[in-house]
Amino acid sequence: MSEVSVDAKESSQNPSNPSSEGRRKFLTVATSVVGAVGVAGAAVPFIASWQPSARAKAAGADVEVDISGLQEGQLIRVMWRSKPVWVVKRTPEILAELSKVEDKLKDPNSQAEQQPAYASNQYRSIKEDILVLVGICTHLGCSPQFLAEGAFTEYEEGVENGFFCPCHGSKFDMAGRVFKNVPAGLNLVVPPYNFIDDNTILIGSDAEVA
Repeated sequence: MSEVSVDAKESSQNPSNPSSEGRRKFLTVATSVVGAVGVAGAAVPFIASWQPSARAKAAGADVEVDISGLQEGQLIRVMWRSKPVWVVKRTPEILAELSKVEDKLKDPNSQAEQQPAYASNQYRSIKEDILVLVGICTHLGCSPQFLAEGAFTEYEEGVENGFFCPCHGSKFDMAGRVFKNVPAGLNLVVPPYNFIDDNTILIGSDAEVA
């Protein structure tokens, strides 16, 4: 910038000098270029501010879950859209228990739309043994506890496995179906999901319905 100022001064002192005319043209072009660069530089952070932040992208992004190490009877938790999502591998005993508790449930046939169409079945899942649920109680939004291998009988006699919400006592079976006589009125939500392969679940995108 200092060189530009010097040339401009010399040019004004010698208006009849042919080289001064050349300098003036050069300065005009140079000043325009510098000004354009300055405007572009100022515009970059402004335009960038229109783009969604990394946090915003993550909040709505699909989430891949590796279930290759998931053991029978085990639950893993992931976050999707700032919500806890459970993935449980149900044992044969847990699956057999689902039909035995239906008379204790408010909505055993999942008539309320708390799940995608492909999960509107007894298991509320695509694969019988793999359960995917949003881990938020449908009463006031607390997160229930996973109680298995007989621990659930403390809250529901004769039922060994389920989800219990300690906030207000709501209970859900191992398909996320709500029991009668509890504050929660709806089954737990099944989020949209699909299997990329046998060991990978994509939460957030619906499975193709045949």
